[in-house]
Amino acid sequence: MSFVVTHAGDALRLAFEMFWEVLWPLALGFLLSACVETFVSRQAISRVLGRDGARSAGLATLFGAASSSCSYAAVAIGRALFRKGSTLPNAIIFEFASTNLVFELGLALLILLGWQFVAAEFAGGLIMVVLLALLFRVTLTRGLVDSARLQADRGIPGKMEGHGAMDMSVTDGPLLRRIVSPQAMTSVSHYFFMNVYGLWWDLLLGFLIAGAIGAWVPATVWSHLFAGGDGFLPALSSALIGPVVALLSYVCSVGNVPLAAVLWRNGIGFGGAIAFIFGDLIILPILNIYRKYYGGRVAIYLFAVSYVTMVAAGLLVGWLFSVLGLVPGSRSVAAFGTAVSWDATTFLNIAMLAVIAILLVRFLRTGGIGMLRMMDMPSEQMVVRPEGLEPPHPAPEAGALSN
Repeated sequence: MSFVVTHAGDALRLAFEMFWEVLWPLALGFLLSACVETFVSRQAISRVLGRDGARSAGLATLFGAASSSCSYAAVAIGRALFRKGSTLPNAIIFEFASTNLVFELGLALLILLGWQFVAAEFAGGLIMVVLLALLFRVTLTRGLVDSARLQADRGIPGKMEGHGAMDMSVTDGPLLRRIVSPQAMTSVSHYFFMNVYGLWWDLLLGFLIAGAIGAWVPATVWSHLFAGGDGFLPALSSALIGPVVALLSYVCSVGNVPLAAVLWRNGIGFGGAIAFIFGDLIILPILNIYRKYYGGRVAIYLFAVSYVTMVAAGLLVGWLFSVLGLVPGSRSVAAFGTAVSWDATTFLNIAMLAVIAILLVRFLRTGGIGMLRMMDMPSEQMVVRPEGLEPPHPAPEAGALSN
């Protein structure tokens, strides 16, 4: 205990240094995601996901990547799409893409771990989508689907229900006019802070846990946990362990990146690190929400299918990058041993903080605080009062928000 207390400052310093390194790419990723969500309507998404098949799975992946969300909101959106006509496989593929194939995740990986991890994350993500689609086709029975739909239609609350029901896209008129419209500025600011609000706890927890592990856990612990060396068995061990660590960490989505950096620095295999990042949708709170949304049997089924595909995708991408000679030879992580200074990172962070301040002013002037209060409400209880609309209204439309 005295060791922990003595080195608490080291843990906090490391956590802050990692946060400082990825602040501008995270903010840029959230901004890009908000821009995409502003011009892509979820109503349009649900209409094209009602059939199983390669085309629908591809569209679910594309739309998911365009609809950046925290894991809880992604699961809520997935159920909303399922209730509106999407197939269950497409809804789950959408969830995965919405948390694992998004701008902010790739940018954070790029800064902390390098381009190889970005390439592996997206290559592995596409592999996992294919594996999920194949496994669903082979193992998902009509009885499970009917059971899931019956439970989903009961509308039992999970988390981030309001987030899942909100559609603030700007879809009327020519694209250029929409881009420069006041409504688009409002929608971008709302989506930006909605996504930050949905992820702030996971990000905070991820950085703090990563800092604590990096400062407190001796190297000998990692040498016993991860089998060192090359070959199939060490790679399999890392791929099997990665999602289990994610399951127990309670951290999801982008919050997994600093933890992945610490695991990589301390010996986890390349494919195991990728499998760990994929594990955001099998953490214990998400599994409990699956139980509420789809029933116990379906929750167990989704866990089993997800875990198998995470391990397989991690193994495959690790093998592929090893064959191509793309696995990083160094286990260095940007934030370790890098003190905050007046460098390019600091100036980029200052620039992004200025952009965030502009968005914050717009957000506060257009009812943003009220919107955040609705994010955890069941969709049936949502009541909003944007200018020009009379309550009740199921979701805030960006075109009707105050200018």
